[in-house]
Amino acid sequence: MLTIKRLSLTDAHLLIAGATAKAQEIGVPMCMAVTDESGQLIAFDRMDGGKLTSSIIAQDKAYTAAGAKRTTESYGTASQPGSPAYGINSAIGGRLMVVAGGLPVIVDGDVVGAIGLSSGTPAQDSECAQAGIDHWMRNR
Repeated sequence: MLTIKRLSLTDAHLLIAGATAKAQEIGVPMCMAVTDESGQLIAFDRMDGGKLTSSIIAQDKAYTAAGAKRTTESYGTASQPGSPAYGINSAIGGRLMVVAGGLPVIVDGDVVGAIGLSSGTPAQDSECAQAGIDHWMRNR
């Protein structure tokens, strides 16, 4: 039998609240997705003005970060021509994201879920995702 640690809906709302606050601070309306440890969606929010295409991208960033247990940005580096994971972004029907903005949520060394953001630059997406994690860590 396995004991699985995973984010709850309350956790997901905290993650989104922290990411939303940072997005408002920098003036970029975001799409935000939170998944459990297996990449299944727990919660999603699209701020007014968040890009329509970013809805799916945010979900796929969270899916990738949870399933791969790593940041989507790290896949960006590893998926370049000549690198060990070249072409990985075409796997799983194109769901694996290689652009920054997807971060695993880690507790005591275990990935318990992930957060993915999209609508800004990759750096803005990552900054807001990290703000979500930081807010969750302070308030859980």
